[in-house]
Amino acid sequence: MPKFEEELDLEIELQEPQMFKVLLHNDDYTSMDFVVEVLMDIFHKTHQQAEQIMLLIHEKGKAVCGVYTYEIAQMKVEQVRQLAKRNEFPLLATMEEDV
Repeated sequence: MPKFEEELDLEIELQEPQMFKVLLHNDDYTSMDFVVEVLMDIFHKTHQQAEQIMLLIHEKGKAVCGVYTYEIAQMKVEQVRQLAKRNEFPLLATMEEDV
């Protein structure tokens, strides 16, 4: 059986995945302690980082908790929603494209 050699000249262009910011929004009911807990448990922040972000949320109305690929950002938003619901808080997490 004859051997066939085929040379493929393919140029593969790799692109960085689109990234998304996950934000937590301030409300009048969610406790500051719970927000710190969420930041530490879901976003893996240190206690000091979590307190700083929580204060930004409180003062500015919202703050970025992390920047992730689409699937991970979506998962973090859902984790916040479920944890807040279980603890009867209206804490809102959203995601937006990181430009």
